[in-house]
Amino acid sequence: MTDDGTCSWATGTTEMRTYHDEEWGVPRRDDPYLFEMLILEGAQAGLSWSTILGRRSGYRAAFKGFSVPDVATMTDEELTALMDEPGIIRNRLKIFGARKNALAFQRVQEEFGSFADYLWGWVGGEPIVNGPRTTGDLVATTELSDRLSKDLKKRGFTFVGSTIVYAYLEAVGVVDDHVLGCPAAGARPSSES
Repeated sequence: MTDDGTCSWATGTTEMRTYHDEEWGVPRRDDPYLFEMLILEGAQAGLSWSTILGRRSGYRAAFKGFSVPDVATMTDEELTALMDEPGIIRNRLKIFGARKNALAFQRVQEEFGSFADYLWGWVGGEPIVNGPRTTGDLVATTELSDRLSKDLKKRGFTFVGSTIVYAYLEAVGVVDDHVLGCPAAGARPSSES
């Protein structure tokens, strides 16, 4: 925790602090944002969040503004061309995984009406507020992330191991892991944009 009580992981850069203060842990129910964060969290696998956050605009450009239908219809040639795109992590599995996840995302939308309804159904529509005392009390996985990871994989998603899924749940506000005393702690109103 910093002097002002903010979660210590958010102090590296202005970009990280802004993300912490304005996005992380805010309950989100809008599918475009949920898809964006799914792609970015998957891209983070093995890397730091600050690395991905610093390339967010590159990902937005490369993956057509995170439009699910547009990413779902990207051709092999378009995806292969992204291997030369300096604004993103040039990992073939992660790049092609974005299309695979877009297709799976669409199937979930068709089945549940929205990806948000599917995701929030796992917690009865209400965020889990853990209130850890310090960042040392944070966990990497939970029984929820284990179950959700298995279900996502069964539905055809990739780069959705339990650790990535837990980070995703924190990112989109299904789980609020701001430390006690952090000005952003506690579930905030849902953001729809």
